[in-house]
Amino acid sequence: MGFKHFSTCFLLALCILSQGLAMGVHGFACNWGTRLTHPLPPQITVKLMRDNGFKQVKLFEADPAALKALGNSGIQVMVGIPNDLLATLAASVDAAIAWVNQNVSNYISKNGVDIRYVAVGNEAFLKTYNGRFVNSTFPAIQNIQAALIKAGLGRQVKVTTPLNADVYQSDSGLPSGGNFRPDIHDQMISIIKFLSQNGGPLTFNIYPFLSLDADPHFPKEFAFFDGSAAPVVDGSITYTNVFDANYDTLITALEKNGFGQMPVIIGEVGWPTDGTANANIKNAQRFNQGLIDRIVKRQGSPKRPTPPDIYLFGFIDEDAKSIEPGPFERHWGVFNFDGSIKYPLNLGGGKQLVPARGVRYLPKQWCVMSTQANVQDPTAFAETMSKACTYADCTPLSPGGSCSGLDIRGNASYAFNMYYQTMDQRKGSCNFNGLSVITNINPSPPQSSCQFKIMIDLGKHEKKSTTPSNAPKIKLNSMVMLLSSFIFTMLLLLRV
Repeated sequence: MGFKHFSTCFLLALCILSQGLAMGVHGFACNWGTRLTHPLPPQITVKLMRDNGFKQVKLFEADPAALKALGNSGIQVMVGIPNDLLATLAASVDAAIAWVNQNVSNYISKNGVDIRYVAVGNEAFLKTYNGRFVNSTFPAIQNIQAALIKAGLGRQVKVTTPLNADVYQSDSGLPSGGNFRPDIHDQMISIIKFLSQNGGPLTFNIYPFLSLDADPHFPKEFAFFDGSAAPVVDGSITYTNVFDANYDTLITALEKNGFGQMPVIIGEVGWPTDGTANANIKNAQRFNQGLIDRIVKRQGSPKRPTPPDIYLFGFIDEDAKSIEPGPFERHWGVFNFDGSIKYPLNLGGGKQLVPARGVRYLPKQWCVMSTQANVQDPTAFAETMSKACTYADCTPLSPGGSCSGLDIRGNASYAFNMYYQTMDQRKGSCNFNGLSVITNINPSPPQSSCQFKIMIDLGKHEKKSTTPSNAPKIKLNSMVMLLSSFIFTMLLLLRV
């Protein structure tokens, strides 16, 4: 009996080991954002993760539908606390206890969710916040830690806080010059010391894409893992990509402050596929394939050969996400909004990405500009476009986007269709002052990455996460730059 039990365990161990070698020891990790007008049903999303070897997921907030779907899934969860809750949690340990009971203890005990981390805030020390969350982040971390201990989860669930890479810098421009920003140095050391004492890791977000997209002089090849840019030599270490250089700048900062062994998680890293010239399928595939190859090989950086857990950003596109950082914000997903594959990725061990199954769509019909439409009134035309793009995602039309090469009628058709689809093809939603018409012929340009979408039919799935009446309104102020550029382009075209 004992030998039989041993043999069974040994065979099981071999199976687990072989899977680990194929997919990476811990599998893959991803960020699951839920800012969509037509979200993929949570159960389908979780199955998509499992089918593609994702073993860890980070949620930006305690979304009930997502957490329930993750129950008994075998996927480890990091659940986030939005920045707007930091002040409340910092001011009251009772508020922290209530939050943990509702969003952690509840889902662990009732739904079997394997919650491993609570992420307090998200990039709270970002320079653009002008110190808004600096004084509330550490107290909130302390209170959440106390709440987890009170709930009996202090060993099972660890506290962390995702930070942007701008919390550290290098005066020399080399990784060896790394240290934390002077204005937040004391807060950083307090947080690191507290997390270290309680077994919690540091979480950092690193974005080579943003380095490239923000600086026209940035060497493009240095953004990729297989790039051919001139290497950066820092003493005895040679860096061939910005990810390693950025990460080791952090490691140097930790070492200088006495925390050289502090565990680190990369909470976000990835590449978007639309919205600007650098955000495209080719670049995203190149970057993410290089990233996955490193994960599969368990490759670390020059200063830390043991790799951190890396959470790919993101899993699925989010068409209702704020675009204040840029039009690319809605296009970080490895998968499209409906779980279809954007581009192939080799996951190691002969495995490739597989798409979501069981997705149901609205009828195959599109709202486009009528061939009889008169566009000689630029003001009325611009107002119509503004209406469509206020409620729907028009970011592919932005300069450098996948649909930026369309003519004036193509631009209008894309905007009209996105509004029509976002409104669930509802009667009257393809009525733009006589400029539009419904067609059964796909208007997507042939041999182009510009695609005229058809949305998920939420009514045919078991769980309705949203309805036409409560579809998120995409704030006009976040679209100002896009619409201004777009309308200006239209006016120029009308004069030709």
